[in-house]
Amino acid sequence: MNLSDLQRKDIVNLEDGRRLGRIADASITEKGEILYFTVMTYRFWRFWKSPDEVQIHFEQIKKIGSDVILVEL
Repeated sequence: MNLSDLQRKDIVNLEDGRRLGRIADASITEKGEILYFTVMTYRFWRFWKSPDEVQIHFEQIKKIGSDVILVEL
């Protein structure tokens, strides 16, 4: 599976069912192991939105489905 395939999937937190966003970037070791994904999340305030970043470590991923990635934060 390519990173671009994962970037098309929504990230959903199992704790509260909230959609966090989508993968923007990944941190990978020299051996090719994934350390964490950077997810761009958006918080809405009235008429504008402000992007935030959340790092999701590989151990926090519980399931990668066809449409979503389930994580436990």
